[in-house]
Amino acid sequence: MKKHLYLLLAGLSFTVAQSQEISDALRYSQDNLNGTARFRAMSGAFGALGGDLSSINVNPAGSAVFTNNQMAVTLTNFDTKNNSNYFGGTATEKENSFDLNQAGIVFVFNTRNPNSKWRKISLAINYENANNFDNGLFSAGTNPNNSIANYFLSYANNGNGGAPVPQDFVNTNPGESISQLYSFLGSNLPNGQYPNLSGFAAQQAFLGYQGYVLNAADESNNNSTFLSNVPAGGNYYQENSVYSTGYNGKLSFNAATSYNDQFYFGLNLNSHFTDFNKSSSFYEDNSNPLGTNDQITRVQFDNDLYTYGSGFSFQVGAIAKITNEIRFGMAYQSSTWYTLNDELSQRLITVSGNSTGELPQDVVDPQVVNVYEPYKLQTPSKLTGSFAYVFGKSGLISIDYAFKDYSDTKFKPENDPLFRTLNNDMNELLNVTGELRIGAEYKIKALSLRAGYRYEQSPYKNAVTVGDLTGYSAGLGYNFGSTKLDLAYSYAKRNSQQGFFNQGFTDGASIDAINNNVSLTLLFEL
Repeated sequence: MKKHLYLLLAGLSFTVAQSQEISDALRYSQDNLNGTARFRAMSGAFGALGGDLSSINVNPAGSAVFTNNQMAVTLTNFDTKNNSNYFGGTATEKENSFDLNQAGIVFVFNTRNPNSKWRKISLAINYENANNFDNGLFSAGTNPNNSIANYFLSYANNGNGGAPVPQDFVNTNPGESISQLYSFLGSNLPNGQYPNLSGFAAQQAFLGYQGYVLNAADESNNNSTFLSNVPAGGNYYQENSVYSTGYNGKLSFNAATSYNDQFYFGLNLNSHFTDFNKSSSFYEDNSNPLGTNDQITRVQFDNDLYTYGSGFSFQVGAIAKITNEIRFGMAYQSSTWYTLNDELSQRLITVSGNSTGELPQDVVDPQVVNVYEPYKLQTPSKLTGSFAYVFGKSGLISIDYAFKDYSDTKFKPENDPLFRTLNNDMNELLNVTGELRIGAEYKIKALSLRAGYRYEQSPYKNAVTVGDLTGYSAGLGYNFGSTKLDLAYSYAKRNSQQGFFNQGFTDGASIDAINNNVSLTLLFEL
């Protein structure tokens, strides 16, 4: 008989192992098109231009292009529409939010030595909401093959290093509550006796067993395998709802200089901070024939994830003004080194029945928040080459092309068995990507007209799990003298097809995600 050391503190379970996924890594590795309205209207193609506070996020040398001190603030309306198709069932979910997208200031210090070719030094501080996580997904359809029972079975039968989770960890002792055992599993596994059994895997097996989704093949055998208690031989109607909120912020401290008004060099030191909440709810029911023994007819599985943390990165860049018209830029963005914290709570509700009718529902709600040990994430670096052609004071065309190797993404510590497996998966599944940005601007006296195009390759080799991104943008600006007002509209579309769960039951919907954003920037010359 097992002996449990209960580690309960105000409903918290302090655990040492969790279940990250590739999608978690990509959440912090991918950049969205954010920044000032002028920057967004030209699809972010500013690597060889500079002179815009958001341009320093592409090439830090861009702040040395400013001729005077400036301050800018940008507000953005984020509108997301997700069209879902799950086994022929279609659904649409929309989310709309309004947020401070950018705020920054740049100071330009001209040299007092007329003989020096180092003409100026610029210092800037700029904040950007690098990624807005406000989103909603809803999928519904009839699955002809698989039940969510396979998710719980996968952990129950293979969670102990490929062997079943022991019966001791799915059955409560007399006087032991659901919360106590769930907390114990998260806090005390793996251990010396079960070095290959993670607390997360044991918790999933425990939930499935206590919710009667699973049965032991042999109740008297502590190492028995598990069987599904969901009737087979028919269809499963399923719904999956995922709603998220939060942001990934980036605060850049920039310094740049100009040599002979021809060459520009810059450096960014970036502080990153993230706050992400995701609530998901999966529902399944079936009308399959029931026997005389109780079997599951309905399942609802709820998960609430909260991730927060901070990180650091740096950028270096240069711009060369070859002629008054032609400019080239080159910039390197380092990996971002994050330290992240996860908190997870779960709840399972099931309804069973037999040939005589339906029984009252069973609720397995530990009311415990799993507080995991902090872990580290290293995102891929990025190299950007840029070209711009300036038509005097009437207009310009700018092109950026960037490379990023997503297969270099790493969870740390790398010697952790779970992270090592996940890192190997990312190295095998993820790819080197290219990103093309094209922007143009045309001036009619105080009025500026802008447009842009953006294409980003899928981070996956199969280009299906997350597809390519295509985006368009347009905008205008008006110069009032010492004050400027810019307005931009941007559109982006990307398809994806990711499983609702990471193992056992990996069926998922095909999602067409469409983003429509409107940004307004107020700029002051100081």
